[in-house]
Amino acid sequence: MSTAAPAATPAAGAVLADLLPASSAARARLRDLALVAGGAALTGLAAQVSVPVPGSPVPVTGQTFAALLVGTALGARRGAASLGLYAAAGVAGLPWFAGGSAGWSTASFGYILGMIAAAAVVGALARRGGDRTVLRTAGVMVLGSAVVYAVGVPYLAHSAHLSAAQAVRLGLRPYLLGDALKAALAMSLLPAAWRLLPRG
Repeated sequence: MSTAAPAATPAAGAVLADLLPASSAARARLRDLALVAGGAALTGLAAQVSVPVPGSPVPVTGQTFAALLVGTALGARRGAASLGLYAAAGVAGLPWFAGGSAGWSTASFGYILGMIAAAAVVGALARRGGDRTVLRTAGVMVLGSAVVYAVGVPYLAHSAHLSAAQAVRLGLRPYLLGDALKAALAMSLLPAAWRLLPRG
């Protein structure tokens, strides 16, 4: 009596981007460059979804979600490189920060720096299977958001001359509900991608 072959199991230490085939080292480098550039572009596009928060210089945007998604899907090295490219291009004048802005002299620039660190953190966790189940993905997203705030809120306090309490009130509290919704979306997308994508 024959039995069905078991489904392939993803290799330990793999992230979603590793499932994209590359037949040689040169093709793998080209793939990685394309992924890094694509992740930066995705973050720039998501940043244009921007809603002002009354009384705060930091709008609600889609860029944090995109940054965490990029870091998780690409892994720590490529994810941090992608967000680093996003930040560097924006500082150089490409208007793809929130609301079509550019440069580093805004009070919200600390959040962009935090996204680079967060992409590295969530990417490292993804290599340990952090994006393969709903609960693990939730934890990864919460931790990644915490890293963004750990850099962004103190930067906001310094650049806008706010007290720590004011910076938390203006730069953290208004965004917690949105972060919960983004985490819920990631919880549905990332584990589902592992189930649907070809595995080698």
